[in-house]
Amino acid sequence: MFDDMVCSRGKNILIRDWLLSDLERFAHWQQPGHKWQDFDGPYFGRPEADKIAGLIARLRERIEDGKWDAARRMLAVARQSDDALIGSVSRYWQSKETNWLSIGIAVYDPANWGQGIGYEALGLWCDYLWAALPEIVRLDARTWSGNSGMMRLAEKLGFKKEARFRMARIVNGDYYDGMGYGILREEWEALYPDGFAVHLTQ
Repeated sequence: MFDDMVCSRGKNILIRDWLLSDLERFAHWQQPGHKWQDFDGPYFGRPEADKIAGLIARLRERIEDGKWDAARRMLAVARQSDDALIGSVSRYWQSKETNWLSIGIAVYDPANWGQGIGYEALGLWCDYLWAALPEIVRLDARTWSGNSGMMRLAEKLGFKKEARFRMARIVNGDYYDGMGYGILREEWEALYPDGFAVHLTQ
């Protein structure tokens, strides 16, 4: 672990470590009933109020202690103009044994959708993960066929559609396909040879 703050800047947003000033806004967006939750793995269900309180308490403790994993598991997405929290990026293992990593993103307020925020944030996150985890050779983006925004975002970043698991997810009583996208390190480097942040300024 180390105490140096992680922060990567795009054109309009940045991804960074969490701050105490994020917690109230983060807690608000974790409460049930928000539109972003309809698309972010709705088949898994949402945490109940007491579990949200526990999540916030653990995040507060980590912020106060400054004890982060060397390769961060989740970063805040914030506006550059006022450093206000607007979303988060995350990672989880498909198979740690084979360095098979998946990524995720949430942009909480629908007023911020369709403005390129997800593209900037997820691109910066991928760049960060390639650097922080030199052992990985691929990144996955998993979603479901009802989340057209995430599918478009993956393809815009250069991920290839590698899998369609038919009728694998249930949302509001209806079946949807599970979708798998992936990109190899060498493919990412060919698309963004000077890094994704530099690509945004070109």
